[in-house]
Amino acid sequence: MMNEKKIELSNHAVLKIEVLRRHGITIDEDFINKVITSPDKIDIGYKERLVVQKELDKDHVLRVVYENKPDRILVVTMYPGRKERYE
Repeated sequence: MMNEKKIELSNHAVLKIEVLRRHGITIDEDFINKVITSPDKIDIGYKERLVVQKELDKDHVLRVVYENKPDRILVVTMYPGRKERYE
């Protein structure tokens, strides 16, 4: 179903990966795809965007915000968060 759609990163999401890398958090596109295709949790966010999350380490999760377009999945942004805050 969702796996068949192309997952595309917005310019902001690409920049965010670099910002996170500079802060010592390495996120690659494979992990982003994994968060989207098999999330631990799904929420509805601003403008009805989907917010999915997956465990990064024992204390943190990665939250990925995306829009489910007819032809693709557009990743708007992503951010790490403390597990205790989102679970």
